[in-house]
Amino acid sequence: MGMITTHILDTAQGCPAGDIAIALYKMDTQELLLGAFYSNPDGRTGEPLLQAEALHIGAYELVFHVAEYFARSSLAVDDPPFLDRIAIRFNVADPAAHYHVPLLVSPWGYTTYRGS
Repeated sequence: MGMITTHILDTAQGCPAGDIAIALYKMDTQELLLGAFYSNPDGRTGEPLLQAEALHIGAYELVFHVAEYFARSSLAVDDPPFLDRIAIRFNVADPAAHYHVPLLVSPWGYTTYRGS
């Protein structure tokens, strides 16, 4: 069964990043908001962001609202913060596949990859 999932890891503090707002968009001729979520204490969402018949070939975008998370942390961050919202645009080629899009993030940088 095809699905989109995510996992957010705070690389500055060495822990999962919970309570981060996440938005999922389908990117066709215009942006279509498919859902709004929050990461749990394990840095994941309780359910896949999208799955089964709702997953189609095409472009998607995840937007992670990290500024609020780091403002609540014990880290010293700039005001305004260097990173506010992180948008990751990716393509689904096989709607039967699992697209896991992790975000490894600090207040000053991030990386992602297609996980499993």
